[in-house]
Amino acid sequence: MLTGHTGFKGTWMSMLLQELGIPVVGFSLPPDPNSLYLRIPKYKRIDGVFGDIRNRKDLEAFIKINKPGAIIHLAAQPLVIDSYKNPLDTFSTNVQGTAELLDLALKAPTIKAVVVSTTDKVYRNLGLGEPFKETDSLGGRDPYSASKVGTESVLDAWREISRKTSRIPITSLRAGNVVGGGDLANNRLLPDLVRGFIHSMPVSIRNPASVRPWQHVLDPLWGYLLALNNSIGKTESCTPAYNFSADGSALTVQQVVNISVAHMPQVKEILWSQTEDSGFAESKILKLDSSLAREELAWDSAWTQEMAIASTMKWWSDFLVEKKDPFSICLNDIDFLLNSNRLKR
Repeated sequence: MLTGHTGFKGTWMSMLLQELGIPVVGFSLPPDPNSLYLRIPKYKRIDGVFGDIRNRKDLEAFIKINKPGAIIHLAAQPLVIDSYKNPLDTFSTNVQGTAELLDLALKAPTIKAVVVSTTDKVYRNLGLGEPFKETDSLGGRDPYSASKVGTESVLDAWREISRKTSRIPITSLRAGNVVGGGDLANNRLLPDLVRGFIHSMPVSIRNPASVRPWQHVLDPLWGYLLALNNSIGKTESCTPAYNFSADGSALTVQQVVNISVAHMPQVKEILWSQTEDSGFAESKILKLDSSLAREELAWDSAWTQEMAIASTMKWWSDFLVEKKDPFSICLNDIDFLLNSNRLKR
């Protein structure tokens, strides 16, 4: 069972699961009008229903009918700036929604494991620039980060419940800023650049000196599957959380803009030289230590950070300029991921 299957990460995950031959059903809110989900042909989309994870009745009925063997929980309100505008909705979706799902999962006889995507922003960030490890202290400053810390607390609570009842392993998955073709979410750097090109509008670049661990969306998703596979059959010995972050020094926002322009020159014409802050509190430096995932899951990133940015802009160039089929472009990236991991093995 895949929650959030109509979202950006969910659509990529559904295509990856299908390419791996893993049966999957989805439960999610309806897709946004400009979503990658709607760019994929109907016959290539996974089976699923539209629903809200906070609606216990619908969620329970879905689980009873489909009898999933495991759950990948991606459904969330994922945007920092939106969390300032709608904090209560952010908390109810990310915290209460996760609690509803876990409560039902622990009562379902077919479910053997649950993995939940949170974020790199759950760590208490003092701006020191050191990569965070899974054992570091958690703490959220903005509503989005705080809601995800709440999600982590829910996971801890239901792990304790699970130890005394169903003994289903529950794993937290923490990743940083993901990029990839098809993402047009508001207030994200690469989507803003692409949207500016599409509509011939200027783009303001927030916080050009901010540092983030950029990574191709498929890299952490591959890690999520490895974590799920590793957790099945384990309870007390199951690792509670994994970080997934790209290799190499994290890139500044300005570096990402420069790489984007180099690989999709058309966006250069719409950039403003002026920059401005969003007005909302956002961490300036954020890095993750992924050594645990590398040691326990044999996970590694297939894309460098520069490659991830270049691949994303090539996706959009192929789609918008070359008029290629978006589903086939996605499959090219999935093939690259799977071939890369085969070679590493």
